[in-house]
Amino acid sequence: MNQTCSEDYSDIIHLPHHESKNHPRMSMQNRAAQFAPFAALTGYEDVIQETGRLTDGFIELDEDDKERLNLKVAELVARTDEHPSVAITYFIPDSRKAGGSYATVAGQLKSIDEVQQTIVLEDGTTIPFNHIFDIR
Repeated sequence: MNQTCSEDYSDIIHLPHHESKNHPRMSMQNRAAQFAPFAALTGYEDVIQETGRLTDGFIELDEDDKERLNLKVAELVARTDEHPSVAITYFIPDSRKAGGSYATVAGQLKSIDEVQQTIVLEDGTTIPFNHIFDIR
């Protein structure tokens, strides 16, 4: 080790900070930007976020629940001309990954398409029978 240097830097610790005469002091923002991560993989952050996004699994109804829903749909078919208010909880499949989410929509019943197996509300929302979880 060099004899002119002490191990605790006591010989230089109190010296003033060097200021360049040729280069202006860099702003904190520019200095921080030097150490920001390099985005070498375009879209990588989006992939990480998508992977971390949670979805719900589809809940398979048992026979009793299916029968209960069939009775509610039959009641709505009989009352379609009245355009009753309904609240329907149903599964919306995710377009980008397995699973999806459950949503509840409330509105006026417009029609029931028994051929297409869908319920249509006045606002245009179309719900497949096999995605319905509950009807109120």
